Amino acid sequence: MNQETDRQLLAPHRQKALAVGLVSCTSLIAFETTSLLTALPTIAEDLGGDYLYGATLAAYMLADIIGLVISGEQADRRGPRTPFIGCITIFFVGLLVASLAPSMPIVLLGRLLQGAGAGGLAPITFVIIKRVWPEDRRSRIFAWISAGWVLPSLIAPGLAGYITRAFGWRWVFIGIAPIALATAVLSITAMGSLLASKEAQDVALSQKSRIPQAILLTTGVALFIAGVQSRFVILAIAFIGGGIILAVPNFNKLMPQAIWRAKWGLPAILACRMLATAAFLSIDSFVPLAADRIHGGAALSWSLGSALSTRRSHIPVARSAATGFTLILFGIFAVSPVLSSNWPLLATFFAWCFGGFGMGILFVPTSVAATAYADDGNEGQIGSQINLADSLGFALMGGIGGATVAISDRTDWPLSHALGTNFLIAAILAALGIVASRGVAQRT
Repeated sequence: MNQETDRQLLAPHRQKALAVGLVSCTSLIAFETTSLLTALPTIAEDLGGDYLYGATLAAYMLADIIGLVISGEQADRRGPRTPFIGCITIFFVGLLVASLAPSMPIVLLGRLLQGAGAGGLAPITFVIIKRVWPEDRRSRIFAWISAGWVLPSLIAPGLAGYITRAFGWRWVFIGIAPIALATAVLSITAMGSLLASKEAQDVALSQKSRIPQAILLTTGVALFIAGVQSRFVILAIAFIGGGIILAVPNFNKLMPQAIWRAKWGLPAILACRMLATAAFLSIDSFVPLAADRIHGGAALSWSLGSALSTRRSHIPVARSAATGFTLILFGIFAVSPVLSSNWPLLATFFAWCFGGFGMGILFVPTSVAATAYADDGNEGQIGSQINLADSLGFALMGGIGGATVAISDRTDWPLSHALGTNFLIAAILAALGIVASRGVAQRT
């Protein structure tokens, strides 16, 4: 167990500068991720790359998985500073590659680099928060990080659309690059060395590298997503089967095997994060006009929930998780009438605020609880695991939800029924989350 005397604490003014830098990095990544959804149709049309449209979206997500495992491992072995510099550099190069791309395959390469860099920053942020801030202040920092997604998610679609029309799609990438560089300089200067201790390095180096498992897991997830979206039954069966064969064993090597049972402690925390992300995004990503009807409200209420959770830190984390899942489940039922064309727009907006509020209530306490399970030498590993849970929840439900919509597009199956299937899956996942939350506990 870690002791307070072993924690690396920075001077207060450097803590503030580092917090600003980390939140700014999160906001830039959120802006770039959200704005690409607006600019990508224009990019594909301009470069004649419609055939790589889906692959360009998937590339970021898959590279994210590999990046977060590599950076978490390196943070344990070297401390967070060196991998932070590496990840922000990779992200910056990815922006430049995409902005100068003469063809769609080069845009895809840029997205791969951006995904690897952005994904790698997530566990490093976890490690920094664990090392720099005492336990009673971590919830506030995690809430700020969570809020770092809110403003970009609200303004990015409109701003990216304006930039694309007025200056061209390349400026969506170019415009972020100098801001990313300035933010990186602020963060790196503020964090100082933050080197891993000799004891922590010995612990980390004694463990086998997790990078091969991350690559195989990512390959399996890619095959699974390709399978559920394939038009051909034989290919679908082959890809789904191959994906499961590759993904499950390597998932078990990267995560505690007890995650399947949501066993008390860290396994339950990770299970809850995966279920919450999957349930929330099953709704948030697959409702018609989600950006206009739902996403703004969900983002704001998520931030509100995160802020509230920092003021109610005395509440047991299991109760916070159960409350979060209950609100998500209520939000799913409340927003379901959106499948009817007669449902008022404003009612849809407010209904899904319950889902966002539930995510906010759940996100910060589970993040803080996870830090308690991170000892010297495995902080990056725990950071990778909790972010891997988030990423896989998003990836799997993105693939499955996209498949139901694609089937509707190719057949006579009504779109409302396809979306209703996604809603049902989300409700089941949220209900499972309520059960899993019973095992969530703060390590003492």
